[in-house]
Amino acid sequence: MATPVVTKTAWKLQEIVAHASNVSSLVLGKASGRLLATGGDDCRVNLWSINKPNCIMSLTGHTSPVESVRLNTPEELIVAGSQSGSIRVWDLEAAKILRTLMGHKANICSLDFHPYGEFVASGSQDTNIKLWDIRRKGCVFRYRGHSQAVRCLRFSPDGKWLASAADDHTVKLWDLTAGKMMSEFPGHTGPVNVVEFHPNEYLLASGSSDRTIRFWDLEKFQVVSCIEGEPGPVRSVLFNPDGCCLYSGCQDSLRVYGWEPERCFDVVLVNWGKVADLAICNDQLIGVAFSQSSVSSYVVDLTRVTRTGTVAPDPMQDSQPPAQQPPHPSAPLRRIYERPGATGSEPQRVKQNSESERRSPSSEDDRDERESRAEIQNAEDYNEIFQPKNSISRTPPRRSEPFPAPPEDDVATAKEAAKPSPAMDVQFPVPKLEVLSRPPVVTSTPAPKAESAIIPATRNEPIGLKASDFLPAVKIPQQAELVDEDAMSQIRKGHDTMCVVLTSRHKNLDTVRAVWTTGDIKTSVDSAVAINDLSVVVDLLNIVNQKASLWKLDLCTTVLPQIEKLLQSKYESYVQTGCTSLKLILQRFLPLITDMLVAPPTVGVDISREERLHKCRVCYKQLRSISGLVKSKSGLSGRHGSAFRELHLLMASLD
Repeated sequence: MATPVVTKTAWKLQEIVAHASNVSSLVLGKASGRLLATGGDDCRVNLWSINKPNCIMSLTGHTSPVESVRLNTPEELIVAGSQSGSIRVWDLEAAKILRTLMGHKANICSLDFHPYGEFVASGSQDTNIKLWDIRRKGCVFRYRGHSQAVRCLRFSPDGKWLASAADDHTVKLWDLTAGKMMSEFPGHTGPVNVVEFHPNEYLLASGSSDRTIRFWDLEKFQVVSCIEGEPGPVRSVLFNPDGCCLYSGCQDSLRVYGWEPERCFDVVLVNWGKVADLAICNDQLIGVAFSQSSVSSYVVDLTRVTRTGTVAPDPMQDSQPPAQQPPHPSAPLRRIYERPGATGSEPQRVKQNSESERRSPSSEDDRDERESRAEIQNAEDYNEIFQPKNSISRTPPRRSEPFPAPPEDDVATAKEAAKPSPAMDVQFPVPKLEVLSRPPVVTSTPAPKAESAIIPATRNEPIGLKASDFLPAVKIPQQAELVDEDAMSQIRKGHDTMCVVLTSRHKNLDTVRAVWTTGDIKTSVDSAVAINDLSVVVDLLNIVNQKASLWKLDLCTTVLPQIEKLLQSKYESYVQTGCTSLKLILQRFLPLITDMLVAPPTVGVDISREERLHKCRVCYKQLRSISGLVKSKSGLSGRHGSAFRELHLLMASLD
């Protein structure tokens, strides 16, 4: 029987040497997820096809390092800004320079193409934002308002707004038709590195070096929610195409977020370091990162990532009533962008210019073309991607297939171990009275991992029970017909035992409830632990987890040893409860514990402080013990794996 191949959720696709010197900027084609453009200190812009080793095209013309690059939506044009403040636009199909735009007084930090019109926005270290008309080779408008470098620019899906993020800790929204600022969004405490519009609704996300992601309502111009505790500065975010969630490229991990209420759906370890850009194609998320002259690309299989609100919300938000849960993305809470057609898509200021006002080719254009070249280094790939020009979209994604996922690291070894040796007798007798049909498993090794035996919380049949265990043995297969009375008598054998177990559990819960009604939460937890029944502890923790204010430091000292037992349980519901409780403890008490342990001793006798310090030491020791268990389970796949990976990131400060 063929062994099913277990594939990875995330894997490294390739690593290339992109430039002769350091890489300073890169961007992925969002339409295809297959086209990569890199800018380097060698003053070149190189184009690559993802998962192919050779450069397709190298664009020259800049005389200083290329600080920012951007592809337009159809992936026909590319714009690059340099350290000197010059901007160059190339036509990839014609393989030649299209425009050189001069006007900024410092290096270009950010660029973006208008989604419909032939316009480019640029942000610079000189704090100015400029809107350029590519056809007229001129600056249409200049926006002033930031006091430091503009790090990111994004046009809204309908092309009417422009969002800017800067080192001055602010996000600004500009009205292109009116030529003025609509609103300013303060709140970040560090430089804002990235902004991203929701694909459908009037919603904006911003990520900052202060390790937070904020969501802004563009109708009311106020914050919707704020996600804190990112493992590092937020440099890259991307909404899912249907708008159901937001992906955040964190240090060595991908996080999936919802915003009403704010919660983390999933965490995927990717080991991509500081990811620079993200794109989605064929239900796969492509991420690229660079270090010195090398560029690495990674793939995350989104079909194996939780992207909706089916995951239990964060315990910190459980105090909200169920009626406040947001509806499915198909019923948005806000206005939806009205995407214009070919007409009416340009900013109002530019509409007044007719086609006759475009500049004709001049000696300056000829000089730009002589100085800027497009060196086609791989003609085969170039012709496949950019030629011929058709009236319909013809970019790589229309023909691309998903990248095949490699198998898990231990799958090949397991498959070899599962092959029977010639000297081994692999013919095992199958019981004739086995009612539940299961494929026979032939293996020469014991069960490799205990995690595979976890009993799911939702199941349609009893686990570990076989009908043959309840039926009388029959020696002759032909006489296997059973009498109803005999079958029922076998089934009733365990009924009395089950009744005793359930009665005992009910009695234990009554005992805990009696203490709970007195208002002494610590004593009720102590009584539950003293009963030595994990099922009672789980029932109690499920109540305590619903109200974060019930948690105290002395409660943690009692619960943490029980959490360690729950995380090793074979029951999925026990593991889920343990993960939820541990996450709540880490979020509320880990900063206090670490601060107390490193704080200098005080002068005199402070009994309350000494008691608190003792509790912190006990909790720290217990958390250190649990961290090893969490780390060992962080490699699991599915819902369990994502929960343990998130806990592993939260516990990183313990190492």
